Amino acid sequence: MKLLQAVLVGTGPFEKLVLPFADEAGEARAMTVIHGAGGVGKSSVLAALASTRPGHCVVQPSRWEAQESAPQPFAACDWALGQDEPLRPHPLSIVSPNARLSVSDEQEALRRREQALFDRLAAEGGFAFLTIPSTRWFSRQPIAFSAPARTVARYDVRAAAATDDATRSDLARETKQALAYAAISSALSLHTALPPRGERSFDLLGASMQSALDTLLALVGCSYRGLDPFSFEPMFSIQGSERELPFDALPTRARHLAAFAALSVRTLWAAYPDHDPRESEGVIAIDDVDLHQDSQVQQQLLHALREALPGVQWILTTASSVLASSADARAVLALRSLPEGRVRLFAGDQARTH
Repeated sequence: MKLLQAVLVGTGPFEKLVLPFADEAGEARAMTVIHGAGGVGKSSVLAALASTRPGHCVVQPSRWEAQESAPQPFAACDWALGQDEPLRPHPLSIVSPNARLSVSDEQEALRRREQALFDRLAAEGGFAFLTIPSTRWFSRQPIAFSAPARTVARYDVRAAAATDDATRSDLARETKQALAYAAISSALSLHTALPPRGERSFDLLGASMQSALDTLLALVGCSYRGLDPFSFEPMFSIQGSERELPFDALPTRARHLAAFAALSVRTLWAAYPDHDPRESEGVIAIDDVDLHQDSQVQQQLLHALREALPGVQWILTTASSVLASSADARAVLALRSLPEGRVRLFAGDQARTH
């Protein structure tokens, strides 16, 4: 599944905003960077995308200053289903429950039935989508496992994104669980005589996790060493030193990169347990991806993300001109606040000059 286009009406600071996520040939872009200063609605865009997709479509929140007579806000997204429905020749349109796309009652009823059908299909697996908020932080707490089949190894397509709630954005335990589960499950699958559990490829999970971590952590001179056999805590090392460090002792920027890799691989594998996450499709949206990263890392980050998980469609927001300039001009969407208070979208070359 990949995103082709999104239309937001009355959402965040936008009266109406049309966001293209496809190239000139109509294919979903592998990388889109949404660039803008604080307050232009970057987080609102990601929240709208996360709540208008197969398996999870809810009413968009009203703006606090909206008049009672104002139309209800809504979002409409066109999705190319790809691996989730290979035989489908056209995009799937998902629209907020309070809105309609067609003036024809018959066509609108057909679209709603189709949307309801894919909501049911998504509940059975696939349709991978992950949002990593800008409010992310990392507490210092020991790893804890609790029924992996219902937590770390399960993909819940209806999980809501918390883009503005810092109380729900502590990623430390979730990241540690993903790393530990990948290592333990892949090791057990290789060294036990138990039959395989359905179509789950545990060896692919472990290999993909190591590969993605190596690619992203190399940007900051770190590497993933595996689990401590006494505490099951993930251990890392810094280039030029043989001393091992637990996740909690890593530099902040390294913890962010490790979370990007671990949570993305975990989501893709849980959604498609019989596929190699490095080849699986999905959408991963990261708010303020440049947070705590220096300019050198920002210049290389987009290439590293594409190399780590080439099948993924990345949708990234940033206030950094350094990171935005490292992307292809056609992949940049700039949100700019105008003097009259409106927010306008600039794409392509205009995104670099406005």
